[in-house]
Amino acid sequence: MANENNAKAKTHVKLRRAALGLLAALAIVVVAFLAYASTYSRATARAEAALAGSDSVRVTATANGYLFDGPGTENALVFYPGGKVQCEAYAAQLESIAEKGTDVFLVRMPLNFAFLDMNAADSILGSGEYHYSHWYVGGHSLGGAMAAVYAADHTSELDGLVVLAAYPTKSLRAPGFRMLSVYGSEDGEVDKLQSHADLRPDDYAELVIEGGNHAQFGDYGAQDGDGVATISVEEQQELTANAVAAFTQGE
Repeated sequence: MANENNAKAKTHVKLRRAALGLLAALAIVVVAFLAYASTYSRATARAEAALAGSDSVRVTATANGYLFDGPGTENALVFYPGGKVQCEAYAAQLESIAEKGTDVFLVRMPLNFAFLDMNAADSILGSGEYHYSHWYVGGHSLGGAMAAVYAADHTSELDGLVVLAAYPTKSLRAPGFRMLSVYGSEDGEVDKLQSHADLRPDDYAELVIEGGNHAQFGDYGAQDGDGVATISVEEQQELTANAVAAFTQGE
């Protein structure tokens, strides 16, 4: 009996040590991730200025971001920001889309990572507060990829998906569902952005912005691994806004 009790005690000690080791390893991973997330790209002065709105666009704070409310009343886009990018960095781009007739909800993500809240669009679409005839989700880079995952699970509730420098990883092939992909010719990952054609819906549109790169869909500065743009931020975002507004308005 004594030997049996000793064996059980040793087993408990080993299990306790293993559990403590796992907790320590987990704590290290969490601390490392938080340290990694604490360094992110911040909005430039141009983006910050766009938060004031314009004569035709009213910008208001929502529970988890901003609403860019322009002259349009029928179409709305829920937008997920790129990874490690302050959401406000997209203000100028989204204000331009709203000015052209499609209202935009910009969603703030936990620690600036859209994968931590892929279903963020639910808080807007399911709130009952907004009554648009046509809903789209979309985003930039990691945000676009996560918006695509959300869209794949909600094709019956949405009219389509808009991705900027991103691509889907789940099938979007559903009746009546639409997709627009916009990316720059100088994007550092242009090959990836042209992949996964088998996941796209039949109603698919693509715009390659000549001279555009990955980072200039927002206003947060240069990005590691990106190509060098040969057009201005303003030109790239204006071309994007024209394409997104036309697509979401069924043109």
